[in-house]
Amino acid sequence: MPGDLTDMKALIAAAATGRSLSEAEAERAFDIMMSGDATPAQMGGLLMALRVRGETVEEITGAARSMRARMLKLEAPDGALDTCGTGGDAKGTFNISTAAALVLAGCGVPVAKHGNRALSSKSGAADVLTALGVNIDADMNLVQTALTEAGITFLMAPRHHSATRHVGPARVELGTRTIFNLLGPLSNPCLVKRQLLGVFDRRWLEPMAQSLLELGHDKAWVVHGDGGFDEMTTTGMSFVAELKNGSISTFEVTPEDAGLPRATFEDIRGGDASVNAQAILALLDGQPGPFRDTVLLTVAGGLIVADRSETLREGVAIASEAIDGGAARKVLGKLIEITNRPTGEPARP
Repeated sequence: MPGDLTDMKALIAAAATGRSLSEAEAERAFDIMMSGDATPAQMGGLLMALRVRGETVEEITGAARSMRARMLKLEAPDGALDTCGTGGDAKGTFNISTAAALVLAGCGVPVAKHGNRALSSKSGAADVLTALGVNIDADMNLVQTALTEAGITFLMAPRHHSATRHVGPARVELGTRTIFNLLGPLSNPCLVKRQLLGVFDRRWLEPMAQSLLELGHDKAWVVHGDGGFDEMTTTGMSFVAELKNGSISTFEVTPEDAGLPRATFEDIRGGDASVNAQAILALLDGQPGPFRDTVLLTVAGGLIVADRSETLREGVAIASEAIDGGAARKVLGKLIEITNRPTGEPARP
């Protein structure tokens, strides 16, 4: 079998035999699909061949490079961070990573939050931000301005990844997880170099961290909560694959490591976008409880990734101050104001 395949049929045939594609071959296959030059049958065949055998780091990285090459990019300051995860845990919790993004920005960390509407839950990041009053369809100049002025912006995935429209119908017809569930968090339109990335299955911790390394990330935590959470959780153990200084290490953390009490799943079970939006507003207004504790744990991990704290306990203290001092609430207000400006309105002092 040749090592540098460029024809879609040959690439499918290679994957169908169980052979792993090289990074270049995977990038080529996804170039073909996202250019609209593959049939639905071909796309479905390749995606399922990869899924059944199990996607490799090289295949994930090559596919991510193809997505990145076609996305609508924006600028981000040095040190910007994303809290986008894979989703797909079907837990229906409050929008923890979105709330954490607001608090991280309140701590002074620039946040380029990549996300979408709900696919496997009642409320995705786009849904809850809309319910909070953020205009997720704002002019791209305002999306960029928000990152500069508010320290946070929301990057609505379909607006930045229009090439994935060619694959959408095949994914819907397949009706099962494919490699695309892993690609969103690897394709931030601001090309951030730091990330807190939750995965729906513990087995993806190290492969996703390795892909982030291959894609040029400086530092990241890839996390999974015991019990099937695609985020850090106060309900039990959280598993972490840390990318730091060009190498990957794994470890476990508990709520107690951060000085936080344990919760039950029912304590952090959310609802629809309206319910979750109200929970975020209460959190930002200082309401204590399990949702706040879970957000504090998540933010503490993000602050370590951002080099703003050394330990989880220190991060919890910083995050608590950002909430109780009103900084995180101000961030949300500024994000709402900027994204709802009339198109072309100049920046406000």
